[in-house]
Amino acid sequence: MPAPGRLVAEEYLETLAAHGIDHLFVNPGTDFAPIVEALARIKESNRAVPRFTVVPHENAAVAMAHGYTMVTGRPQAVMLHTNVGTANAINMLINVARDRTPMLLTSGRTPITETGAAGARSAHIHWAQEMFDQAGMLREIVKWDYELRRADQVGAVVARAVELATASPAGPVYLSLPREVLAEAAAPTPLPSPRARPAIAHPDPAAIATLAAWIAAAARPMIITCDTGRDPAEAVALGRLAERLAIPVVPYNPRYFALSGSHPMYAGPSPRPLLDDADLVIVLEADVPWLPSKEAPAAGARVAHIGQDPLFARYPMRSFTSDLTIAAGLVASLAALDAAVATTAAMDARRPVLTAGHAALRAGWEAQAVRDGQGEAITMAWFNHCLRAVVDNETLVFSEYSFRQEYCPLAHPGTLFALSPAGGLGWGLPAAMGAKLAAPEKQVIAILGDGAYMFANPTACHAVAAEHNLPLLTVLFNNERYGAVRRATLDMYSDGVAGETDGRLLADLGHGTAFERIMEAHGGYGERVERPGDLAAALRRAADRVRAGQQAVVNVICRG
Repeated sequence: MPAPGRLVAEEYLETLAAHGIDHLFVNPGTDFAPIVEALARIKESNRAVPRFTVVPHENAAVAMAHGYTMVTGRPQAVMLHTNVGTANAINMLINVARDRTPMLLTSGRTPITETGAAGARSAHIHWAQEMFDQAGMLREIVKWDYELRRADQVGAVVARAVELATASPAGPVYLSLPREVLAEAAAPTPLPSPRARPAIAHPDPAAIATLAAWIAAAARPMIITCDTGRDPAEAVALGRLAERLAIPVVPYNPRYFALSGSHPMYAGPSPRPLLDDADLVIVLEADVPWLPSKEAPAAGARVAHIGQDPLFARYPMRSFTSDLTIAAGLVASLAALDAAVATTAAMDARRPVLTAGHAALRAGWEAQAVRDGQGEAITMAWFNHCLRAVVDNETLVFSEYSFRQEYCPLAHPGTLFALSPAGGLGWGLPAAMGAKLAAPEKQVIAILGDGAYMFANPTACHAVAAEHNLPLLTVLFNNERYGAVRRATLDMYSDGVAGETDGRLLADLGHGTAFERIMEAHGGYGERVERPGDLAAALRRAADRVRAGQQAVVNVICRG
């Protein structure tokens, strides 16, 4: 059957580009035939379309788009095969949703027609792969879902998808693309311009005035955050405010750079030491600011929450106390607080005390790392301490498990990216690849546990990195176990039967896997390190190879 003069698939690709989408990460299937034909046609012209990146695993495709957007702030698109391919990506899509990152996820739809139309069913699988409600398996995760139904819908549908994905709070949206519709003749309509989207909400002035009065009156205020720094301007504003008002900051399970580990108001990774005594707790973009089963603010302490969605409405259950809740962006909220609170004598008095306390913490962390470096096994403290050998001020760090600023302080906002609170493993390596695609001039380091590396389908990831010239350094904290499983077991049953074997039942992953050889199979550099004294030099050797254009993996055998 001859193809029409201009395909809907061509218009779709051009519309994506018109809405600022740079890349289309694809894992293709039988539903892609019109997309392939459209791309082949467009290559013979100078029409603008997104750059195609073929990724041989769906999770890696979604995570690459996620990492790209984390660095650039610009949403990207992913296209996958119908039901089985789409299902394979749900793990990473949950990370995107909980991280509130905009993304257009699309997939083909099993052909609707059995005969007659262009794109009708032509393979055995086209019957078994049809679903009654394909979007149903994604609906709890995405903000919006739809199916392209008519040739004249393309512009309106893409505009709707992008505006909803990027509206605050941002998140993924889903669009299914039937093969027959993509193969139809395009409607003679101009490409639409992107629609204006609402700005992130500004804080209520009365609420800011209330919080400003609380800060001025507080003797022992503290700030807890998880997601501050998604926009680097948030981290800049937080650092300035915390130092001026002498408020210690706890980046608790941070997913972005909120404050440098060397900042005088950095109070470590855990809220507990300060939470017991604080009379004011300011929670900034934190879904879980403390663990209620183990800790809570002191009786009488005031608690304020600030964030774009401070109630985390998509979480089925969440019960953190709050005396003041402000739904607003952090940049505007922190600027408003900075303007509303004057420095007091009490702030001036506690600033040197907090600065000295921070210095004592830093000295303790340093001493612990040095002690561990003289031992027989590589610990988490020494592992992170040695990362200083390769992490410079411009390095982009992607952490899935083990990066700790106490031992390796970063210097600048926009340099730390960590796994979403959903904890879908396998994210760190492909997300780092997406970051390298977005910022090829930067050194990008993926710091992973051994389990996270296996979940990432490393053969697929390293093949894509080689194909697209994305040299990055992957460092594995290899303790040969599921650390989270062991910790959870010991947390509940340290005195039980499971505790008698140190919680290792169902947590051990075996011994001696030569992950460095996976890297070698893709033409990269791999090295295994087992002794503390060898680690820093090994990291430097691997970083040198990356600077020369090679991928590298350092497999660090650790304890803990």
